[in-house]
Amino acid sequence: MGKVLLLNGSPNLHGCTATALEEMVKTFQEEGMKTELIHIGNKDIRGCVACGRCGELGKCVFDDIVNEIAPKLEKADGLVIGSPVYYGSPNATLLACMDRLFYSTPFSKHMKVGASVVSCRRGGNSASFDVLNKYFTISSMPVASSTYWNQVHGFSAEDVKKDLEGLQTMRNLARNMSFMIKAIADAKERYGIPLVESDNLTSFPDGK
Repeated sequence: MGKVLLLNGSPNLHGCTATALEEMVKTFQEEGMKTELIHIGNKDIRGCVACGRCGELGKCVFDDIVNEIAPKLEKADGLVIGSPVYYGSPNATLLACMDRLFYSTPFSKHMKVGASVVSCRRGGNSASFDVLNKYFTISSMPVASSTYWNQVHGFSAEDVKKDLEGLQTMRNLARNMSFMIKAIADAKERYGIPLVESDNLTSFPDGK
């Protein structure tokens, strides 16, 4: 049975973002997935200070919820990150968490399935969606898609419950993600995982 970790980056425990993620949780469970939903949007999470200590310690030097999430991510087969839109961008608390979580953890995220979910009243969803997906695409994580961009609209949880297309998108996303997790698990048994090269970094020290 696969396991999906979901992070709610909204300050509101039961707001718009939570409503979207909870719709996914129900579908994941129907698909036989284990789930864990963690609310981080109201936590005091500072950004990365580029100290490099994680390379020595194997974890972030700031011992907060980021270090609590890390072993859960290592064991998970998929990660969903959800955020409200603030000024056309994800919540800064979530971004600080993701920067440190992805940079400080020494384990591979290769072939873990990723998906981002965004919510707003009106605009900014597409820009925020793009920002969040980049954590996956730089980490060799396949990105799950749905039947529309992974977004819901509304000013409150009650509004989101009326966004029937948005909730449908969440359910389809969860089904697609479940399928990918199961398919990757089967493929690992039959073929192993793809080789990852990491020796070459773009650098032009001679100026040419």
